[in-house]
Amino acid sequence: MLEQMGEFFDRRLEGYEEHQLTAIAGAAQFYPYTADCLPAGEGAQLLDPGCGTGLELNYYFARNPSAQITCIDLAPGMLAALREKFAGRAITAVQGSYFELPLGEARYDAAVSVESLHHFTMEKKIPLYQKLARALKDGGYLILTDYFAPSEQEEARLFAELARLRAEQGIADDAFYHFDTPLTVEHEMQALELAGFSSVELLRRWEGDTRTIRAWK
Repeated sequence: MLEQMGEFFDRRLEGYEEHQLTAIAGAAQFYPYTADCLPAGEGAQLLDPGCGTGLELNYYFARNPSAQITCIDLAPGMLAALREKFAGRAITAVQGSYFELPLGEARYDAAVSVESLHHFTMEKKIPLYQKLARALKDGGYLILTDYFAPSEQEEARLFAELARLRAEQGIADDAFYHFDTPLTVEHEMQALELAGFSSVELLRRWEGDTRTIRAWK
């Protein structure tokens, strides 16, 4: 049974961080690595769409305590935990969909997304990535750490299974329900390029199917 996206994560809030760090291969390495890829300058402006409880921010604030971060998530419980954890830090927590919320123009030095964007089609991601690119300052970049389908066949199989489950439950195509549908890393990088990022590079391969990508505005 598919669950609404925000409700899915809030139901799993207790133990969420431990699960992310221990159940996902390579997580103990890729969360701090992702943080190390983010701007070190004082007062850096960062956008974190799909922030969850801000696991990567644990490491980022340790090296850049003056960073100012806008965090977006569908799950109110996740955002409440994030606010409590980072009380005293310059956090703006916004509940909603990063597909629908305005992100502004040339506001951020960088954007970061970790284990959040593996639920959407390429067609849905391209306009989101265009919006993210517009939100970045000149010379800004997106760091994307996520897991990817190991083959086009697996990518297609997962999207077909999601379509079957949506039809079975009568769920509209534009409703946010949890089901993992990762693209291949090649398709993900293609989506970023089609969105207008000037340079897209694969930074690291992690244990399992997780990768870290950097896309420059």
